[in-house]
Amino acid sequence: MRKGFGLLVAILIMMSVALLMTMMISYSTSSVKSTIDLYLKEQAEILTRNATEFALLAISGHENNQSCIEKIKINYPNALNPTHHADVNIWYIGNGIPVTCSHILENNISTSDSNLTAIIDVVVTVDQNKTGISEPIRLHRRTIQKP
Repeated sequence: MRKGFGLLVAILIMMSVALLMTMMISYSTSSVKSTIDLYLKEQAEILTRNATEFALLAISGHENNQSCIEKIKINYPNALNPTHHADVNIWYIGNGIPVTCSHILENNISTSDSNLTAIIDVVVTVDQNKTGISEPIRLHRRTIQKP
C-alpha cells in the first residue's frame, strides 16, 4: 500500500511542477510580447515627431512661389525593408500660397502673421507582417506650424 501511495505523490508533484513551468513560460512570452509592442509604439511616437520636423524643414527649404509640398512619405528604417510607414499631409492657410497648390484651407486672412501657416497631419503605421505584432499600431499627430 505504501508503494502505491508514493507513486501517487510523485505523480502529483510532477504535475504541479509541470503546471508551474507552463505558467512561467506563458507569463514570460506575454512579457516579451508587451515589451516588443511598447518598443515599436515608442518608435512610432518618435517617428511622428520627426516626420513633423522633417515636413517643416522641407517647407522652409522649398521655393513656395511656384509650387507647394502637399504630401511626404517616409519609410523607417529604410526604403527596402521598412517596419514603420509615415504619411504626411500638409494643408496651408493664408496668403502667398501658389495657385497650383490644392491643399489650401483658407487664403482670405486679413492678418499678415497668419500667412503661410501649415497644418501638418502625420499618420504612422507599423507593418504587422514584418514586425510580427498581433495588434495594429497606428498613431496620428496634427500640428499647426509657422514655417
